[in-house]
Amino acid sequence: MIDYMHDGKRRCGWVNGGNQLYHDYHDNEWGVPVHDDHLLFEFLILEGAQAGLSWATVLNKREGYRKAFDNFDINKISRYDQDKIDLLLQNPEIIRNKLKVNATVVNAGLVLKIQKEFGSFDAYIWQFVDGKVIQNKWKEMSEVPASTFLSDAMSKDLKKRGFKFIGTTTCYAFMQATGMVNDHLIDCFCYDR
Repeated sequence: MIDYMHDGKRRCGWVNGGNQLYHDYHDNEWGVPVHDDHLLFEFLILEGAQAGLSWATVLNKREGYRKAFDNFDINKISRYDQDKIDLLLQNPEIIRNKLKVNATVVNAGLVLKIQKEFGSFDAYIWQFVDGKVIQNKWKEMSEVPASTFLSDAMSKDLKKRGFKFIGTTTCYAFMQATGMVNDHLIDCFCYDR
């Protein structure tokens, strides 16, 4: 399903009915390869925060997350203590789920370990696709999978390292968001970007 916006551009059907923030996210971020550790961490946390919720909910709180979590500064977040976590759980600008907030702190510390081991989080995470974007050729939204054997492998390895809120569906959404896979429909104007 293709969404036609006022500008006449064809977009993936999941954008249909979304607000301008949703359209901007689709047009400018979703599926664009990310190699910056800071931004990869942000997407990892936001995708985990989405579990059980809509992506629109997370996008609407994204700026609140940036403010609340020191602009996703991995080093700072890894040092959050219980007082800081308690403050975050009172912040209406984020999703106030105790397990998700705690997972953010735990995951930050684990990203730091990965950076030491692999040189960067980017080097670690992109190894799951051999450093290259997987170019899919979907015609319909119904063809796009919720997970793949690669997201299964990523999830399994991250869980083995202690990461939280990182199931295979979350990993696949993360891969889509960070451009590890191109899941724009072939009729979408972003497909050949």
